[in-house]
Amino acid sequence: MIVNNKLSCCEDDTHHDCNGILVKDKFDRPIISLRVSLTNRCNFNCIYCHHDGMLPSKSEMSPDEIFQILKIAKKFGIKKIRFSGGEPLLRDDIIDIIRKTSSLNFKDISITTNGVLLGKYAEDLLKAGLNRVNVSLDTLNHDTYNFITKGNYLNKVKSGILSCVDLGIHPIKINMVIIKGVNNNEVMNMFDFCKSNGLILQLIELMKADNKQIYDKYHFNMNFFEEKFEKMANEVKIRHFMQDRKKYYIDNGEIEIVKPMDNTKFCQNCTRLRITSEGNIKPCLLKNDNLVNIIEPIRNKLSENEIEKIFLKGVNNREPYYNQYPL
Repeated sequence: MIVNNKLSCCEDDTHHDCNGILVKDKFDRPIISLRVSLTNRCNFNCIYCHHDGMLPSKSEMSPDEIFQILKIAKKFGIKKIRFSGGEPLLRDDIIDIIRKTSSLNFKDISITTNGVLLGKYAEDLLKAGLNRVNVSLDTLNHDTYNFITKGNYLNKVKSGILSCVDLGIHPIKINMVIIKGVNNNEVMNMFDFCKSNGLILQLIELMKADNKQIYDKYHFNMNFFEEKFEKMANEVKIRHFMQDRKKYYIDNGEIEIVKPMDNTKFCQNCTRLRITSEGNIKPCLLKNDNLVNIIEPIRNKLSENEIEKIFLKGVNNREPYYNQYPL
């Protein structure tokens, strides 16, 4: 049974006009963005990855199937779409996927990529309707890069990033996962690179994955950087509809911190729903026991009304992972 779904007008942190209706979960959290994994395939094998690495997916969604899901998302007021993987640029049909998505007139379409193929596709992605790019780049040191990714692609990735800068794609965010004893002393070097090229640096806390040993060995307490940047910043902004993330403005540069672990604020202000590459709705970033399959009903030709109910079931399955906060 679908319970406690509300359709109401709501603001996000980048647009302060009431622009359509948004669906809310039973904890009164609006769903503003949808993150769609296009593939489990990847050309990297990062030490902290919690996906399937090099394993090919047997049942990736087609562009038309993705489009059908996105039409429902649009109907329920979702404004932002982000494509990820694995590595989404391994999809031969990535331009078609972006073009179909763009036809639905979402406020924002972005992609998260490791950047190896970014130089090849950047111009076509822009023409197809892509608005923003996030590039996973944990270090500018070649040896460290090879250790983390098991690939010798650093120069190619940097070239792809600069191609996006030249094309005028903005903003471009650099996702830097902080790994204790590996790259936690390289943050200011990365910040200088970002600042000099008009990029935003996003520091990401290492998540608990299936491999607890990796987490225990490499997790770095992000409070260190929050305290450091608090003292350095000319200005600090809190992104209320992006898990209360803090954005620090330092010497004409921007640093943002993503801190999901043991963080009730992250859950309290979560506005994102996810779709896995196999076509499951994933209500929570940190859980895999409450998935809702939406692709089989689509492939079985269920009515649009029935598929919408399944989508709302995914919304209703959203519960805060760190749930000790007043509702």
